[in-house]
Amino acid sequence: MRLSEYFLPTLKENPAEAQIVSHRLMLRAGMVRQSSAGIYTWLPLGLKVLRKVEEIVREEQDKAGCQELLMPTIQSADLWKESGRYEDYGKEMLRITDRHDRDMLYGPTNEELITEVFKGAVRSYKDLPKMLYHIQWKFRDEVRPRFGVMRGREFLMKDSYSFDLDSAGARVSYNKMFVTYLKTFQRMGLKAIPMAADTGPIGGDMSHEFLILADTGESQVFCHKNYLDLEIPEEDIDFNDHDGLQETVNKFTAEYAATDEMHDEAKGAALGSDLMTARGIEVGHIFNFGTKYSEPMKAVVTTGEGKEVAVEMGSYGIGVSRLVGGIIEASHDDNGIIWPESVAPFKVGLINLKTGDELCDSVCEDLYNRLNAAGAEALYDDRKDRAGAKFANMDLIGLPWQLVVGPRGLKDGVVELKNRASGEKQELSLDDAMSKLVG
Repeated sequence: MRLSEYFLPTLKENPAEAQIVSHRLMLRAGMVRQSSAGIYTWLPLGLKVLRKVEEIVREEQDKAGCQELLMPTIQSADLWKESGRYEDYGKEMLRITDRHDRDMLYGPTNEELITEVFKGAVRSYKDLPKMLYHIQWKFRDEVRPRFGVMRGREFLMKDSYSFDLDSAGARVSYNKMFVTYLKTFQRMGLKAIPMAADTGPIGGDMSHEFLILADTGESQVFCHKNYLDLEIPEEDIDFNDHDGLQETVNKFTAEYAATDEMHDEAKGAALGSDLMTARGIEVGHIFNFGTKYSEPMKAVVTTGEGKEVAVEMGSYGIGVSRLVGGIIEASHDDNGIIWPESVAPFKVGLINLKTGDELCDSVCEDLYNRLNAAGAEALYDDRKDRAGAKFANMDLIGLPWQLVVGPRGLKDGVVELKNRASGEKQELSLDDAMSKLVG
């Protein structure tokens, strides 16, 4: 994409309404614009990142055996009344009455609806287990929406749901998602620590939050320092190896880890110098809630003995849009965002230091075409602007690599390649620079 043609409304100054780093940088980098309190329009740069995050989440869900569907945003209130949760959920739920005076709601989550879908299709234990997921916009009417996409009212979420015959099977499904979450966040350049959590309005007796450490995190967390050194499972993990899954879960839950809400002062004190205190951002939450929804909604299957039993269920959420803000909170400096390559909107920022110079223009055109042909998406700054402004803009939007082409370097047959994360700069021939970026 040529920057002269790209819709990228960057800001030079920090917006007064932005209180945290990710909100400031997302506004300044032209990623989002607020539509109303807690509701945002995603502009082209922000949407590219959002889609990269979404695709990683989708790929990891698919590898674990989850099947994707798509449920509606508007749900019938009757389902929530059937589960007993309609009145309990609170004012965060946006309740709607349609023209026929039917009670509807804008879904904050989908336990009831997926249970209804399941019970209409599955009758026998032979059809279990099943894991289903979707990635969909949701709405929760936060009383004080703030921090940009980190705590908005409308948000993109991946929620998956498991259905099993018994508690042993439900534990396997829970473990699959536990390990999948570790892998998902690792692919985004994040170190996520699972912490035992309160089940809240979802319900259930087993739950973990996944938090990434960031100086600007919303929650204080306490955990054993060993968590920083734990290795995430290999890419080709066998999800049919139930014992192996359990071993991984055991490894990542063996040490003490708790948010401030769940922190046990005595347990923390017992760790002494091994206790690490930091700030954290929740990016995922998983629940095992047994028959909380299947019993009242009569989601049952027939066993081999001919008995009807309510299925065991779990739900597993990842805040996809929230993750975009979380990644920025964990990866930035004073100059702007530092995108991990896996979620970067473009891999390379190609900077023409002298637009209008015949040689600079020719070399940049050639590099631009070669990069894109090789699958290394490039954002080409072909504007007639001063060099300092171009450098500042590229640092702000945080692309992993900056390829700088200027008349001085071309006289010696070299261009400059800068790594955004490390700041390291190298003078390389055109072919060597290409090899570094696409080799």
